[in-house]
Amino acid sequence: MTAARTIRARLVIALLLCGLAAAAGSRAAVVTVYSADGLRDGRPNWFGTMFAAFERRTGITVQYVEAGSGVIVNRMLAERAAPQADVLVTIPPFMQVAADAGALRPLILAPADSAALGAPHAPALWYPLADDYSAWIYDAAALPAPPASLAALLAPTFRNRLQYSTPGQAGDGTAVLLQAFEAFGSQRAGLAYLRRLQANNLGPSASTGRLAALVDKGEIWVANGDVQMSYSQQREYPNLRLFFPAGPDGRRLAVRLPYQIALVRGAPHEHAALQLIAFLLSRPAQARLYDLARAFPARHDVPPTTPAAHALEHVIDGVRIWQPDWTRVAKRLGHDVALWRQATER
Repeated sequence: MTAARTIRARLVIALLLCGLAAAAGSRAAVVTVYSADGLRDGRPNWFGTMFAAFERRTGITVQYVEAGSGVIVNRMLAERAAPQADVLVTIPPFMQVAADAGALRPLILAPADSAALGAPHAPALWYPLADDYSAWIYDAAALPAPPASLAALLAPTFRNRLQYSTPGQAGDGTAVLLQAFEAFGSQRAGLAYLRRLQANNLGPSASTGRLAALVDKGEIWVANGDVQMSYSQQREYPNLRLFFPAGPDGRRLAVRLPYQIALVRGAPHEHAALQLIAFLLSRPAQARLYDLARAFPARHDVPPTTPAAHALEHVIDGVRIWQPDWTRVAKRLGHDVALWRQATER
C-alpha cells in the first residue's frame, strides 16, 4: 500500500468513527458484504439491526451474501479479477487465507479505537469484530443429557445421528479438526479419533448453521456449532442445547473463533465499505452484540452488564479456551484437510 493510500485510509476511518458523516455523493451508494454465517441468525439479529441503522444514517444500501466461512472466502478469491465484495467477514484461518492471497486492503483505525480493540495503531489487513468459541449442540428432546466426552460420541447410539460440518469449508468444522489435534495431543492421534467418529457421521455439510434445524427436529441428535450461532439459534429452535465434550484429560475444550472484518482489495464501493466497517466497530454497535447476536464484543470497553452478557459468560465458565497459531494453521490447512479426507474415507 502506498503512503498516500495509507494516509487516506487512516483519515477516512478516523473521521467516520468520530462522526460517521456520510458524503452527499454516497447517498445512493451500495456496499456488499460477504460473510460467514452466524451474525444474522435469530430474530432480531445483530447484522440485520445494524445494517438497517447504517442505511438510515448514511443512505447506503447493504447487500449481504452469506455462506460457510471457507466457502465465502473461496467465492471472493474466485472473483479477484472483478471483485464483487466490498467487506469480508469470516473467522480464522480463512481470513488468513484471504490475506495470504493478497485479497485484502490495509486500513488503520483511530488510536482510541485501536486500543479498544486491542489492535496496534498501524495498518492492518483485518480487525476483530466479535469473539466466539467452538461448541457442540444436542437435541434435548431426544437425549436426557449431552455426551460427556469426545469418547462418548463414538458410541453406536449415535450412528447416523451425528454430523459435523466439513473442515476446510466451514470454520466450525475446521475447529473440530483442530480440537481433535489438541485434545488428543497430536495430529496423528486426532486423525485416528476422527477416523473412528466417521462411523457415526451422517455426512458432509458445507455450513454449520444448517445443522441446528436437523438437531431441533430430531433428525440428528448431535452436531458441532459455536457459542454465538448456536446460542442465538436457541431462540428459534427450542430443543437445541450447547455442550462442550471433555477430552482424554477430562477437561472441556473450546477453540477461540473470533469473527474478523476486512476491506476487500479492489472493492467497487470502497468509501461505503470504510463507513460500514467504522460503524460496525463503533462502541454503540459493539454494545448490541451481547443481546442481539449472543456474541462477545471485540471492543474491551463494552462491559458485560446485561442478562444476555452474564448468561454468555456462564456458558463458557470452566471451559478451557484454546487458540492455535492461525498463521501456521492457514499455511497447513490444505495439507491437514487432505489428511482428514484420507482418514475419514469409508
